[in-house]
Amino acid sequence: QVGVVESGGGLVQAGGSLKLSCVASGGTFSMLAMGWFRQAPGMDREFVAAIGRYEGDTDYGDLVKGRFFISRNNAENTIHLQMNELKPEDTAIYYCAARWTVSMNVYTAALEYGSWGRGTQVAVSS
Repeated sequence: QVGVVESGGGLVQAGGSLKLSCVASGGTFSMLAMGWFRQAPGMDREFVAAIGRYEGDTDYGDLVKGRFFISRNNAENTIHLQMNELKPEDTAIYYCAARWTVSMNVYTAALEYGSWGRGTQVAVSS
């Protein structure tokens, strides 16, 4: 069973930046596809960004394209989410997710992931 732990959330003013991190344990990291999702109060969980087993395979939700950037460091079993030009509507709990795969796919649906972290709160003030 893969465990994932998020960090890096906090309070930031609109227009600012934050960098989230997610460390995975209990599996061969290079065999994991990873993703970020978020959930605001009263809303459904929303896809934010995903990365396949290779650094260059990424996908983003429409609301964050061009502002958020996902990356992975296989040597440190870590992925990052660099969030720029933050908006109040980016306020949510951000969750990291992982799934084992032999493919090069990038997974954008929450149901495709089997391991989830507890989330980290991001709050953007106007």
